Amino acid sequence: MIPLNDASRRPMRVPIATILIIGLNALVFMMELVGGDNFILRWSLVPADILTGKHLETILTSMFMHEGWEHIIGNMVFLWAFGPEIEDVMGAGRYLVFYLLGGLAATFAQVIVDPTSTIPNLGASGAIAAVMGAFLVTYPRDQIRTVVLIGWSVRVTFVPAVVLVGMWIVTQFFSELGALMTIDTGGVAYMAHIGGFLFGALTVRLFESQGRVAEHRDWQDRWGRDPW
Repeated sequence: MIPLNDASRRPMRVPIATILIIGLNALVFMMELVGGDNFILRWSLVPADILTGKHLETILTSMFMHEGWEHIIGNMVFLWAFGPEIEDVMGAGRYLVFYLLGGLAATFAQVIVDPTSTIPNLGASGAIAAVMGAFLVTYPRDQIRTVVLIGWSVRVTFVPAVVLVGMWIVTQFFSELGALMTIDTGGVAYMAHIGGFLFGALTVRLFESQGRVAEHRDWQDRWGRDPW
């Protein structure tokens, strides 16, 4: 299943921050392809280093890196399907801060669980998990327009958001199949997904713009549906 967009509503504004985040992830991935293992090792996060105060910049850089084509494509497709609606109720600035803090929460969750690990960690999955958690709290009943592939059959249908979020979580466990790195990275940091998801679900209301929420509510009251 490949999510396209939220069929239950449309953002009222262009999702500038989401587009910027996707662009940065794509740029960094190209740099990984060019720089190879040396680049990846330098900018990935190693929990043991963070606890000793080394390479603290990797807390930020690692959340824009990916292990391979499957990893980045899957993450960016899901971010594009779910991110614009959350950005729309927060505003670009708040959404960008929320996204980065979600990534930080995911990183710290992983470091706390395995503080002595010397295995490099990387990926935007934790930050995107925060967006997923926020979406389920904000729009739990939304239907997502989705491409469903069954053998040679391709059709577009509507799938509940909760199903797609669950599917995204499962795909993270198989992202190593398309790994870019030839070194042993230990795979995706699964605890980071949990930390990011909980951060998003628990804090989304703090980042929402009340003016934008009211704007959506007024539109729905007037037209009987959310903006299209």
